[in-house]
Amino acid sequence: MSDPNRWPDELDAVIAASEHHTVLLENEAVRVLDTKVGPGQIVPLHTHRWPSALYIIRWSDFVRRDGEGRVVVDSRSIATVLPGSALWSGPLPPHTLENVGESELHAISVELKTTGN
Repeated sequence: MSDPNRWPDELDAVIAASEHHTVLLENEAVRVLDTKVGPGQIVPLHTHRWPSALYIIRWSDFVRRDGEGRVVVDSRSIATVLPGSALWSGPLPPHTLENVGESELHAISVELKTTGN
């Protein structure tokens, strides 16, 4: 299920994981999300249909699992990201995210609905 246009609307982050994703701005071009995941919390299965630029406000280690529960990212095996860093992410297929660190994971993401294709 690699085509973002085929991902079920009900798995959109704002619908499926609304406790963790707040829309700050949305129009036809972008959607800006404020994402917060507390220590020990697991974000339910959801997707991110559009690529995004992320601004890290607070970092915490996390484990991302795919829809079948397989680990696809364990941040403990990559470098720690400092607050104030900016990152790029492509669309993310169905996944969960578990905060396995000791602090809140907090990021602002600017999802690009139009990519010029």
